[in-house]
Amino acid sequence: MKREMLYAAAGLALLAPFPASAQEEDPDNEIVVTGEGLEPALSTIVFSTVEIEREAIVSSGSGRIEDVLANVAGFQQFRRSDSRSSNPSAQGVTLRALGGNATSRALVLLDGVPIADPFFGYIPLSSIAPETLSRIRVTRGGGSGPFGAGALAGTIELESAGPQTIGGVSASLLANDREETEASAVVSQQLGAGFGVVSGRWDRGQGFFTTPDDQRVPASARAAFDSWQVGLRGVAPLSPDVELHARVSLFDDDRTLRFDGANSHHEGQDASLRVVGRGDWAFDALAYVQARNFSNVVISSSRFTRVLDQRNTPSTGIGGKFELRPPIAEGHDVRIGIDYRRADGELQEEAYSAFSGNLTERRRAGGTNANLGLFIEDDWSIGPLVITGGLRADRTSISDGFYRAVDAGGALVSEEVAPDRSDWALSWRAGASFYATRRLDLRAAAYTGLRLPTLNELYRPFVVFPVVTQANAALENERLEGFELGLNWQPVNEAVLSITAFDNKVKNAIANVTLAPNLRQRQNLPAINAQGIEGSLAIVLGTVRFDASAAYTDATIAGEGASITLDGNRPPQTPEFAASATLAWEPRDGWRLAGTLRHVSSQFEDDQQTDVLPAATTVNLFAQIPLAGRVSVVARAENLFDETIVTRNAGGSIDLATPRTVWLGVRVGM
Repeated sequence: MKREMLYAAAGLALLAPFPASAQEEDPDNEIVVTGEGLEPALSTIVFSTVEIEREAIVSSGSGRIEDVLANVAGFQQFRRSDSRSSNPSAQGVTLRALGGNATSRALVLLDGVPIADPFFGYIPLSSIAPETLSRIRVTRGGGSGPFGAGALAGTIELESAGPQTIGGVSASLLANDREETEASAVVSQQLGAGFGVVSGRWDRGQGFFTTPDDQRVPASARAAFDSWQVGLRGVAPLSPDVELHARVSLFDDDRTLRFDGANSHHEGQDASLRVVGRGDWAFDALAYVQARNFSNVVISSSRFTRVLDQRNTPSTGIGGKFELRPPIAEGHDVRIGIDYRRADGELQEEAYSAFSGNLTERRRAGGTNANLGLFIEDDWSIGPLVITGGLRADRTSISDGFYRAVDAGGALVSEEVAPDRSDWALSWRAGASFYATRRLDLRAAAYTGLRLPTLNELYRPFVVFPVVTQANAALENERLEGFELGLNWQPVNEAVLSITAFDNKVKNAIANVTLAPNLRQRQNLPAINAQGIEGSLAIVLGTVRFDASAAYTDATIAGEGASITLDGNRPPQTPEFAASATLAWEPRDGWRLAGTLRHVSSQFEDDQQTDVLPAATTVNLFAQIPLAGRVSVVARAENLFDETIVTRNAGGSIDLATPRTVWLGVRVGM
C-alpha cells in the first residue's frame, strides 16, 4: 500500500506543473526556465572543488557513473568492483581516504536531494544514468550548509540535464563480447514555458566469474546482473522568478555474487518537489520521499548451501530543506536555512543450518534515525579576497532500535531494545580565497563535520561466509576536524593546475573491528587521521583535452584503549595513492576519441593488515564516430589489457573486478 501511495503522489506532483506551463506568456516578459537550483555559492572557490562536464560524463569506458567519479582525485568506493559485480550494500563512497567500512562518508545529491539508502547508507549507483546528467560538482572537505550532517568527507552534486542539453532525444544501445546489453533513452520536450524529461535505462548480462580459475568449484557462478531505471521530471514556472521542479524515479536491481543462489536485490521508488526562487530574496525549498528495499541470500563457501536469507529490508526516507538568500549587504552572499531527514527501516532475515538446510532462527532488527539542522553561511567579497564562514547546529536522534531472534519454533533466543537517545552538535567551516594575480588563486579552509551511524551499522549483523560482522546499537556519531591549503594556477591560457594539501581527522570513526578470526563487530575507533595532497591538471589545445588527477594520502588509525592493537594501521580498503589521466580528441562535431589510464595502489582487506589487495593499473577507451545526422557508432573498452584487479581477499579467498570487456553499439544524440 505504501508503494502505491508513493506512485500516486509522485504522479500528481509531476502533472501539477504542466497546466501552469501552458499559460500564455507576454513576449516582452519572457520567462526562462532552467530546471536548476540556485547558483553555486561563492564559497566553492574557497574549498577544493572539481567540476565534471557532460562530455566526460557520457564518454567513460564502462558507461557507469562510478567510473566517471573515479577520475576525481580522492574519490573512493568501499571496494574496487563496480555496480554490476558487487553487493549493493558495499557501495559506499567517500573522499580523501576516510573510508574503512561500506557506509558513505560523502554526501551525494541529485538535484539537491540526498540519494543514499535510508537503511544502509550506500549509494544506489545503478539507479544513476550518466546520460541524464549535465554536470557533476565534487567538493572535498566537511560541509556546514544544507544536509551538511552527511557531508563528512565532502559533497558530490549531480545535476540533471534539460532539453537544451539533451536536444530532444538521446538514446543508445550497446552489446559487449559477453553478449551483455546496455540500453538507454532520454526524451525531453518543451511544455509551454516549462519542460518535461522522461528517461529509462536497462542493463543486463551473464557477468563474469569473480572467482579466479584455481578457486572455482561447481557451485561458482558468474556475476550476473539485471537492472533497470525509469525517471520522469517536470519543470514549470510559477512566476517570472520562481520555478517548480518535480521528479519521480523507480529502479530495480538483481545481482549474483560468487555462488549459485547468492542473489541480491534492491529497489527504490523516489519522489521530490522543489521550488526555486531567483529574485532578490532567492530561496530553495525542497521535499522528498524514498521507499527502498533490499534482500540478499548468503551461501556457505564450504558446503554451498543457503545459510542466511535476508529476505526483506524495507526502509523509508523523508526529508526536506528551506534555504533563503536575503540581500543583506553589498558584497555579502548570505544563506540561512533549515533541513530535516528521517530514516526508518527493519531487517527481516532467516538463518539456516549449512548441514541440514533446516531453519534455525528468525531475526528482526531496525529503528529510526532523524536529523534536524539549522545553518547560516556568509561569503564576503572584499576586492580580490573572498572570506567565507558557516555555522550549523544539528539535533540528532536515534530511537526505536531493537534486535530480536527466535528459533524455528518461535521461542525467544535473544532480544535487545536499545535506549532512545538524542543530542545537539555544532559544526562550522571557514576559509578564504585570495586572487593573488591574474593567474594565481590562493586558498585556505578549516571545517568540522558530523555523521550519524546508519541503521545498518546500529542494528544489522551480516555474514560474508564464514566471517560474521556484528552490529552495535551503542555506536556514537562520527565527528570530523580538518583544514586544507591550496592553489589554482593558470600559467598559460590553455592549462590550469590545482593543488590542495589537507589534514583531516574523523573522531569515533565507525569500522568493522576484528575480534576473532571469523568474528568482527562495528565499533567506534578513537580516530582515523588522513593527511595528504591532491591535485588536478587540465590542458586544452584546440580539439585535444588532457585531464589528470592524483591523490596521495597517509591515513592511519589512531588511538588508545580497546583499539590499541590497531594503532598506526591503515584503514581497510584505503589506497595510499590513486591517479587518473584522460586524453580526449574531438577532431570535428560529434566525434570523440578518449583514453583513460588509472592506477590504484595496494590496500588492505581488513583492519589487521593481513590480507593485501595488490595495486592495479587499467586502461579504458571510448570512441564515438558519427554515421549520419545525430546517429553515431560507439565503441568502448574496459580494462583493455586485462589487468587482474583483486576486490576481496579473505585469507586467500579472492574476488576479482571486471576483466577486459569490449562494447560496440549505436547512439543518437549525446
